[in-house]
Amino acid sequence: MSGMSPDSPIRPVIITGMSGGGLSTAAKVFEDKGYFVAQNLPPQMILELIDLAGGDDSPVDRLAFVTDVRARMFNGSLLGTVSEVRERGYAPFVLFLEARDDVLIRRFDSVRRTHPLQEGDTLQAGIERERAELAEVRDAADVIIDTSNLSVHDLRRAVEASIGQLPGDKQHVTVESFGFKHGSPRDADIILDVRFLPNPYWIEGLRNFRGVDEPVSDYVLSQPGAREFVDNVVALLQSMLGGYRHEGKDFITVGIGCTGGHHRSVAVSEAVAAKLRESGDVDVSVLHRDLERH
Repeated sequence: MSGMSPDSPIRPVIITGMSGGGLSTAAKVFEDKGYFVAQNLPPQMILELIDLAGGDDSPVDRLAFVTDVRARMFNGSLLGTVSEVRERGYAPFVLFLEARDDVLIRRFDSVRRTHPLQEGDTLQAGIERERAELAEVRDAADVIIDTSNLSVHDLRRAVEASIGQLPGDKQHVTVESFGFKHGSPRDADIILDVRFLPNPYWIEGLRNFRGVDEPVSDYVLSQPGAREFVDNVVALLQSMLGGYRHEGKDFITVGIGCTGGHHRSVAVSEAVAAKLRESGDVDVSVLHRDLERH
């Protein structure tokens, strides 16, 4: 365990997930944030590099690894590696990226690539094998991002929002607005529906604005029950945070949906995030998944 320091400020990041899920894009986000990013290392080499970076004279204080199902070619497993990293006194952060099967198939077809587990079979069969092999890693992940409905730019924002204040001790809450007509975010821990509020879309002077704009925000939050809903959501979350932390979950995603993800869900998400920040107990970020989507 050469170079290991239990008090090391390093929190190793492990970026993994489905092939075609956006791992390369996530890696670039971490590189842009000043991380030393290593890709496709065997499990044992991940441990060795973490120990090296954890040394007192190491020039690296931000370290991330990108690894996928191909690591199975070597001895050891990713889940075992995560456990051993914890045993050595570090607190690894596992980011798991995934997408629906039809989206993955479309992405592979567009670049004419063969799935690493296809083995002469269909692309669908390869995806199913990979999903089964990564199931335990997914269950152990700190943050799961479903990239099915995200553009490259949206994915960058989602990764940045999810990692939040990564080195800190606070829990991190991402409040994500979305439109139900585009599907619920599969990576959300909690889904809330604000379609009980009147829709600004039907107000001629508000239709072309968005929930981040003051006229829409004022309209939505002035409706009967809107402010009470925001207060109740924040109280609910605060009552749950202790339990999440006890279960080792420091990153929580709350999805707030309306019909299209343009007005009500955006305004309410901003209000929930602002009230959560007032407590100072958690780091909070906001992601508007469908704000620019038609």
